[in-house]
Amino acid sequence: MKPTSRAVRAVVTTDRTAGQPHPHHPAQYEIHDPGDVRELLAAWPQDSGPGGSVDCMCLGHDGRVTLYEASGQSVRTATLSRAEPLAHLLAPAAPEGITSRHRARWAQAAPPPLRGYATAMARGEEPGRPGVPPALVFSWLGARRAQEADAASVLAVEAPVRLLAGEHTEALAWAVRETDRGGLDGAVRFFASEAFTTRHPKRRRVPDTARDLLLRHARSHRPGDLAVLERRLLHTPDDRVRRY
Repeated sequence: MKPTSRAVRAVVTTDRTAGQPHPHHPAQYEIHDPGDVRELLAAWPQDSGPGGSVDCMCLGHDGRVTLYEASGQSVRTATLSRAEPLAHLLAPAAPEGITSRHRARWAQAAPPPLRGYATAMARGEEPGRPGVPPALVFSWLGARRAQEADAASVLAVEAPVRLLAGEHTEALAWAVRETDRGGLDGAVRFFASEAFTTRHPKRRRVPDTARDLLLRHARSHRPGDLAVLERRLLHTPDDRVRRY
């Protein structure tokens, strides 16, 4: 049996110093879908050894892909710059490539009011703001995906955070009170991110009710974010904030 025939998963690492054909492409991502893995194996260089040996320096991006069997043991690695069919299949900007497929799946799974925005970002475009409630965006950010580490992993965070970063703190605080349980997870992620923690102290004042909800959820579900929230979320009485 060929080593590659045992592969059930692949990890792709890209060289970000070689230029970035897609603005939201991760430095590393995983391939789990059985159809994607079969397509990857069909393009695998036949005579590549542990480090790859097909000599074809013909593409503008570099990186490597490593295959893993079900036990977690790596079985083969190839260098993309030396395997042209494989590199084309994994090219970040290739419309029919695996990475585009991952981004398209992520966009189709977005809530309907956000699907057009997600699709544009998946294509590498700059969409306008869709004008949806922040509570829905929190839910989108906090939603669990089937493959958290796929080629859409960067987009899954950057797209909703971009929308939330443009909202006033008052509107975000009300959204914390209105969102669902998954949305609370997204809210904690956002309030602990640089998109919020780097705001001026006056713009980090969160009403006590929303602050308590965030701290309580972080304590039980995202303890790694708790210290940041405790340090960066400043108080303001609930009655000083009007609903928008």
